[in-house]
Amino acid sequence: MRTTRRGVLAGGLAAVTATGAPGIIRAQAQPARARTIRAVMHADLRVLDPIWTTANITAYHGAMIYDALFAMDANFEPRPQMVGKWRVSDDKRSYTFELREGLKFSDGTSVMADDCVASLRRWAVRDGAGQHLFRRVTDTPVVDDKTFRIVLSEPYGLLIGALAKLSTSNCWMMRKKEAESDPNQQIRETVGSGPFLYNRDETRPGNRYVYDRNPNYVPRSEPASGLAGGKVVKVDRVVFENIGDEQTSLAALQNGEIDFFEVPPQDLVPDLEKDQNLEIRVLNKTGHIGFMRMNFLHPPFDNVEARRGMQHLVNQADVMRAIFGESKYWQRCGAYFACGTPMENDANTDWFKGGPNLAKAKEFFGKSGYDGRPVVVLQPTDHYFGNPAGMFIAQWLRQAGVNVDLAASDWGAVLNRRAVKKPPNDGGWNIFSTTATGEAFSNPINFSGHAANGDKAWFGWPSNERQEKLRDDWALADTLEERKRIARDMQANAWDYVHHLYLGQFFRASAWRKTVSGVIGMPEIVPFWNMEKKG
Repeated sequence: MRTTRRGVLAGGLAAVTATGAPGIIRAQAQPARARTIRAVMHADLRVLDPIWTTANITAYHGAMIYDALFAMDANFEPRPQMVGKWRVSDDKRSYTFELREGLKFSDGTSVMADDCVASLRRWAVRDGAGQHLFRRVTDTPVVDDKTFRIVLSEPYGLLIGALAKLSTSNCWMMRKKEAESDPNQQIRETVGSGPFLYNRDETRPGNRYVYDRNPNYVPRSEPASGLAGGKVVKVDRVVFENIGDEQTSLAALQNGEIDFFEVPPQDLVPDLEKDQNLEIRVLNKTGHIGFMRMNFLHPPFDNVEARRGMQHLVNQADVMRAIFGESKYWQRCGAYFACGTPMENDANTDWFKGGPNLAKAKEFFGKSGYDGRPVVVLQPTDHYFGNPAGMFIAQWLRQAGVNVDLAASDWGAVLNRRAVKKPPNDGGWNIFSTTATGEAFSNPINFSGHAANGDKAWFGWPSNERQEKLRDDWALADTLEERKRIARDMQANAWDYVHHLYLGQFFRASAWRKTVSGVIGMPEIVPFWNMEKKG
């Protein structure tokens, strides 16, 4: 009998049929406007500032209402987006950018060069790639209303790629007014530079989030490609419906009450593929990595021996089977830069190949001096991955004799609590889990989670001077082969001090009704421009 998420979380609750759940969408929704796409996404949108948080659902919100200077096309090549023309000086130390004509914010005001400079500087404080770039930035002068420069202390070949990167936080362009606010405080204003407007009047936080076509947005003339090209909005409205119960969401999709379901129950995907009214597709071909972060600031995981103990407890198959069952949609992965990417290697993976080892885990926790204090594991009960992951992490720790406080909440509360640096018994935490794409993990600079610079690092705040030196070496390497060599050293070092731990690599299938077309498949973001709806 296969293990499924339904079995783990609900004691074997049977899969709902097309008519097996109430039509709550109709009961809750206001009258639909013409050409409206209703979508159920992977989590509730609790934070509106896509620079302050790296949460993917907030990145989706960011992609709706903001635009970027550069964007990745379908071949993962950066292309100009808000930039019309750009050039690099002969010494490769000065980049000049000229904005294209017609750029406006959703309030009707023009996008100016000083808006972009302020946005760049705010992004650079929070984002790992931005931090790495701005260590080499000496100035960002505004030349005129539509032109600015980035001046470097040394050549930096990753600059354009950093501005176009897919992994969160993305480099979105905001008004100067918001961008000059404290980057460590959330922005709640939603005047954007992108293809949609955020409709606050019809949004009901916790229930639905409403986006209307932005009449002030002027798309590029070329066809859409990945996140680049013409962001042409072909519907009047997109609504993110927040339905906590996946069974009800599935019934709503099959009944035609919603149009798009980002993460349907993955163990039911083979059955959904038989539904003639639905399109089923994996939009992100690089997959996702589920991973757990340990807090380096507080016991027990401020001690490397405790982190090594955790290393020997993790059983990726437990978590993957709970979500997917026995399926082609997941695999175990011990590669620090994700499996199937150019930087994949097998350095320092004997611990992984040997599988979970409870005796070794207990030995390492003993060496760490673990004193019996509760380990706070954050468990977002409304998150398709974080919920089962939290339950398994607690189970593994208890098997090793570790006292566990499983802190259940919604995902929005986890997003806020994981930023707290206080001790776990004072509102902080010890472990939380989340996901990122294989594409994100493949790049040690663009993904904020790879930083090991202590207080400036991503949540968990790992610190390792050698890892930071290797990241610099990788960024400045001239060839792919040299980067691969450095990546081996980085992986060996990361698994030695245990930067974080992986809970499996998986390939999520999304589902939408065949009345919807023009769905673009890319890592990190689900674009709603280019989508059309008939009927």
